[in-house]
Amino acid sequence: MKLSARNQFKGKIIDIQEGAVNGIVKIDIGAGNVMSATISMNAIKELGLAVGKEAYAVVKATSVMVGVDE
Repeated sequence: MKLSARNQFKGKIIDIQEGAVNGIVKIDIGAGNVMSATISMNAIKELGLAVGKEAYAVVKATSVMVGVDE
């Protein structure tokens, strides 16, 4: 797989929360870090996503928000 996005994190799917239209996929990318993405149920099925399978979390963003604790 080749993509223009530079932020690609390979990991293992640890959870999929299925909804009527969208699902939330959680990927353990190592070092105690988990990334989650909301994608369509059609995409989940077409990609054959399942807990325990390897997948990539790919981040392509035009802005990043920064926050601090109060």
